[in-house]
Amino acid sequence: MDIIDIGLYVNDILLIVAIAALILLEIFNLVKDPKALMFTGILIVGLVALFFICYSVSSSEVTIKYSAAGVDAGSSQLIGAGLIMLYVFLFVSIAAMVLSEVYKLFK
Repeated sequence: MDIIDIGLYVNDILLIVAIAALILLEIFNLVKDPKALMFTGILIVGLVALFFICYSVSSSEVTIKYSAAGVDAGSSQLIGAGLIMLYVFLFVSIAAMVLSEVYKLFK
């Protein structure tokens, strides 16, 4: 085991500690402010609903390349749902940036 392996293990441990601290601090903040908890719950329900809409719209087509890579119909539909969600978030974020700049222009 050389110094690079030790560095990678330390990096993994610090990443796990940071993720745990992030989750715990968010839980503490949400318990202190119930309105934020309700807003977070609404956002999570909205994201889950958007995912199910994207999943139902996506195709489960499996081509020869997909089957060679071990992708079945369910995986293909899940990948399609992820791509559709990516496109939705991309266009929404671009629209939000443009609308924000337009709003600042007229303010």
